[in-house]
Amino acid sequence: MAKGKLIVLEGIDGSGKSAHYRRICEKLRRDGVGYDHIVFPRYDKDSSALIRMYLSGQFGTHPNDVNAYTASTFFAVDRYASYVQDWGEKYRTGSFILSDRYTTSNAIHQGSKLPDGKLDGFFAWLSDLEYDKMGLPRPDLVIYLDVTIELSLARMRRRQLKTHTSADIHEQDVQYLERCLYTAGKAAEYYGWHRVPYLKDGAERDIDEKNEEIYQLILSELKK
Repeated sequence: MAKGKLIVLEGIDGSGKSAHYRRICEKLRRDGVGYDHIVFPRYDKDSSALIRMYLSGQFGTHPNDVNAYTASTFFAVDRYASYVQDWGEKYRTGSFILSDRYTTSNAIHQGSKLPDGKLDGFFAWLSDLEYDKMGLPRPDLVIYLDVTIELSLARMRRRQLKTHTSADIHEQDVQYLERCLYTAGKAAEYYGWHRVPYLKDGAERDIDEKNEEIYQLILSELKK
């Protein structure tokens, strides 16, 4: 049978990605569109043990204490386990898979640790590692939520207050987040992601407007 579709929703911390993901899932159910959804990292699974250790600061309290290539393998292993255990068979037999984060997050968060001159090489290495060497599917469409650093930080603060949680080593470092935003733009250009801008004429776009744009992009891809 023909392989399925893999569509990824991606954005830096505080981009509103999870809220859009929930809304998209609601619209798919409302319209009777069959899908399976996955979210990375899988913090409740054994395969994310190294991720949890890394983000909690057990390997160093600054993101750069673990280099881009090493940290990328932590997240890649969790994705591999998920593919083998949870959704690989569904994808291979034609299911539509909607993913909240994917290899794309390694491109942003780990690529941000590297100078500009090494980004293309890292992006190529990452694709080779996860798609060619590990055999994970390449996304049919990546939708990148193009937020500003100011909106990102404000959203993260509100989330932490609401959930009574503290920031991990990524979220605590504003300079790191700024570099992530910059690197995300480079990755979007390199890989050909579809960017959904959060601003229009200098003002933040309405969430319903952005979400409908995302939903229509997904429906268009599913028709191909």
